Amino acid sequence: MAEIIGAGVDSNPDCEALVRCLPGVSTNTEQTQARIPEDGVPFAETADLDDCQGLIMGSPGYFGNMAAPLKYFLDQTSQHWLSGALIGKPAAVFTSTSSMHGGQESVLLSMMLPLLHHGMLISGIPYSEAALHHTSTGATPYGASHFAGQQGKPLSEDEISACQSLGKRVASLATKLG
Repeated sequence: MAEIIGAGVDSNPDCEALVRCLPGVSTNTEQTQARIPEDGVPFAETADLDDCQGLIMGSPGYFGNMAAPLKYFLDQTSQHWLSGALIGKPAAVFTSTSSMHGGQESVLLSMMLPLLHHGMLISGIPYSEAALHHTSTGATPYGASHFAGQQGKPLSEDEISACQSLGKRVASLATKLG
């Protein structure tokens, strides 16, 4: 989903998506992980927020809430809150759950709360996006979503369309607000 949303951002010639992931949370406080995982994209650092013109965050859903690594990351953004660094910047959220009623909208809402505290301008997907009218898998006006099922089903055409739309929308807002 992040790659497809990033492609939506990149479709705006004035924007560039930087895709990042987060390391797992460990109870072992002596444990560290490399800055770049063995495979995949680099881990996010709070410094990545310093120059961002917009932010789109995603998380799997766990019991209707964001995953612990994202919450842990957000808990480290107090300096950005104190300085007001994210005030007035567009933001959006996306999620994937293993069950159709896995709390997708509550996961999306849980991710919005810290962004609202930062003074960010939350964007969803407007009902002008056709996928919202006939999806039977994922995609909501709160943000992009995916119903993965127990076996990790691929994204549906509606979910892909919603992801692209969300990326394009945040890029457009960042350009207009920038």
